[in-house]
Amino acid sequence: MGTGDAVRLAELVAALSLATDLGLGQPQQHIIRQTLIAMRLGELEGLSDDERAAIFYVSLLAWVGCVADAHEMGKWFGDDMAVRADSYLVDLTGVPMMRFMIGHVASGSSPIRRLTMIGRFLAGGSKEVERSMASHCEASGDLSLRLGLGPEVRDPLQQAFERWDGKGSPAKLEGYEIARIMRIVHVANDVEALHRIGGVGAAVEMLRSRRGTEFDPELVDRFCAHAGELLPSIDELDGWDTLIGGHDALERELTGAELDEVLEAFADYADVKSPFTLGHSRGVAQLAAAAADTMGLPSDDVVLVRRAALVHDVGVIGVSAGILDKAGPLTAAERERIRTHPYLTARTFSKPPALAAIGQLAAMHHERMDGSGYPSGLTADSIPMTARVIAVADMYHALLEPRPHRAARARDAARQLLAAEVTDGRLDGDAVRAVLDAAGHRVRRPVGHAGGLTSREVEVLVMLARGMTKKQIAQELTISAKTVNAHAEHIYTKLGVRSRGAAALYAMRHGLIAVGDTAD
Repeated sequence: MGTGDAVRLAELVAALSLATDLGLGQPQQHIIRQTLIAMRLGELEGLSDDERAAIFYVSLLAWVGCVADAHEMGKWFGDDMAVRADSYLVDLTGVPMMRFMIGHVASGSSPIRRLTMIGRFLAGGSKEVERSMASHCEASGDLSLRLGLGPEVRDPLQQAFERWDGKGSPAKLEGYEIARIMRIVHVANDVEALHRIGGVGAAVEMLRSRRGTEFDPELVDRFCAHAGELLPSIDELDGWDTLIGGHDALERELTGAELDEVLEAFADYADVKSPFTLGHSRGVAQLAAAAADTMGLPSDDVVLVRRAALVHDVGVIGVSAGILDKAGPLTAAERERIRTHPYLTARTFSKPPALAAIGQLAAMHHERMDGSGYPSGLTADSIPMTARVIAVADMYHALLEPRPHRAARARDAARQLLAAEVTDGRLDGDAVRAVLDAAGHRVRRPVGHAGGLTSREVEVLVMLARGMTKKQIAQELTISAKTVNAHAEHIYTKLGVRSRGAAALYAMRHGLIAVGDTAD
């Protein structure tokens, strides 16, 4: 992609929805089809062009926050994607919701572990899951602001888990207190899933069974009366072309700087899926771009390298948190699932032509010179220097970060491992030298006071973001758990957030997540 190629904001948001489909355990274009249904219903409701443009963005972004609470969901349910996929079949309130949750606690674990986890879930885990929904809403709203969208989008996004009957969360809004845009999206979301599974009849039956509880009864009645007009051929359309084309309000093109900012936001949302990868994509992009520049690559290639590196792990959204955060050995099936993430990244960016080059380059970050990499097993002749640089930067940065199964490596140990990869013919020697040159100085955590935080509060924030419990933080810092709790309350108040996921996003955005603090 040349640096001058035009990209519309609508295309980027629609591309991100393809990644969100993965996190929801849904087939690609689920959210795009949902959005088509929502916009058709909005037109039936007589909404203005501006209101339907708001529906477009609210619908595409409503579930993007699923990555922000993936760690918490994975902790309780193992496969966060499976529990989300199954949730479409249940009216999630009261006894049915509790039965559904308990049925998925510690899914796939031994009977003894399941019983233990169910006990913990009943003792307080259910409240933690409910709080994680607030994290989801905060994350979606945060992204909408970073995309330059206004309150007409951000405010409804805070209501993604509210219900018509007031039994939702986090604000327990009821009836018309919920924005009409979000009430429309609520209907469209479940309709798409049930229509795909069982046709028009299944969608209408589901709506009528939840009329006046989960959904606005007037919207249900209107939809059911016009279901024959709203749903036919929805599965046969190319959702992308139908959705994006012909809407003047969605024609806003991004400047190069704006595109970079949006891709940085995408990087953060990929990394927040696991506490072990916070700040990874930004760090890889910085290293790879500096190395590409050092090597004398053309300026357009340097820009392309940075952009591809920013989104290289977007496909990780399609891997369950239970796999990403697993401390023990992975099974063959789990390893294979992880190996799909570069392909999923390419698929996410395959639709908008102007972004295809970014996606194709990003998908090569695990390819190796000797053909031992994945997903395509490319060899040296098929791997451009741009991809070789990103592969080295990704490996180097990952080695400096902790992972569930190992501690962070020291910088000198990381250098030695890269040198061994060159000797064994897997990494390009010139790319390795350029990346090591770009990483020639220590990267330290800033000691400033972002958000008015004290130095100790920055320490606590980073540990919270990485998923450490307050008890673990107290032991690490040799302070009491009560003091840690006080710090956490002050941090959340100062930053204006309510959840670990939102705090983690703040920490990444303000450069508080750093690697490489281990001495050489």
